Amino acid sequence: MNSKLQVFEGRFHGRKLFVPSGARPTQNRARLAVFNMLREIVNTWDKFSVWDVFAGSGAFGIEMMSRYPNARVYFSDVAPESIETVNKNLALVKPHLQECRVHRADALKLLTENAFGKNVDIAFIDPPYDTPDLGIKFMHEFGKIAKSGAILIWEQEAEKSVEPDDPNWEILRDRKYGRARFFILRRL
Repeated sequence: MNSKLQVFEGRFHGRKLFVPSGARPTQNRARLAVFNMLREIVNTWDKFSVWDVFAGSGAFGIEMMSRYPNARVYFSDVAPESIETVNKNLALVKPHLQECRVHRADALKLLTENAFGKNVDIAFIDPPYDTPDLGIKFMHEFGKIAKSGAILIWEQEAEKSVEPDDPNWEILRDRKYGRARFFILRRL
């Protein structure tokens, strides 16, 4: 495996992960910074659910499972190669089956047709940088059904980022790392 993408902490520490061709995974340094910010936010005593929305490699969700054994993680992506990569990476870390589910589906359809995200505690979105409207639509739709206190982590391209403008969300953090900008939002 030629990938530099790896798990940083927890029970899967050091495992290198596969990356689908053409993907733009969150840089290791930026992902580490996001997890450092989450330390202050995540309640590590209770069980909670995480949705790695545009999963790609599944690195965010796998890092959550590695750090927090009490996290149940859902992965979704529309690209068959991404779903295959997530499954390959999950095979590398061999999680317990009850800890995760992988869905090949459109994230907005999962939200609007099935109210998929109504019980999710943390959602991570990093839609393709060339489709900024997708992140805006997801934030608005998720905001309609997310429970109070749910966390949304939104990665955007820093040069073309848009401020989250939705009365359902409060901004907890706004940070730039390289070409990425991260917003951590909480559902009011």
